[in-house]
Amino acid sequence: MDTLEASPISQNERLWAAAAPAGALLAAFLTHWFAGVAGMGVAIGVWFLVRDRHPFAAAHAKEAFNFNFSMFLYACTAILIGVVLFGATVLTLGIGALVTLPAALVLGIVVVALALAWLVLSIIAAVKAYEGQAYRYPLTIRVLK
Repeated sequence: MDTLEASPISQNERLWAAAAPAGALLAAFLTHWFAGVAGMGVAIGVWFLVRDRHPFAAAHAKEAFNFNFSMFLYACTAILIGVVLFGATVLTLGIGALVTLPAALVLGIVVVALALAWLVLSIIAAVKAYEGQAYRYPLTIRVLK
């Protein structure tokens, strides 16, 4: 994330920058964890509001959008894998459960790890933004550059 490190970042800009990840987190909590769509909506909304006035906040908003979009894609992938595992169990009249149950357990662990990563990384991003520091989320597919 390239920002203007030489110029001081105003309190207002830091608040806008922190609003993107914090608002995305709040929107997802108020709707549903899977609703990364709500988080993406908040982040892109902040970006539209500040993109011309506050480059630091706009960069954080784009990062928050990209991260929530990535988490949404990961959740969709997990659901698809879960449906395939369930379908394999049903199609084999339960015999496939010998393979699908351990795979489903691993999938459940991965989903919990992604949910915790989403929560922790969103909080870290909000804190870093408020402190005036650039932050790039790991595990992110960068759609908006």
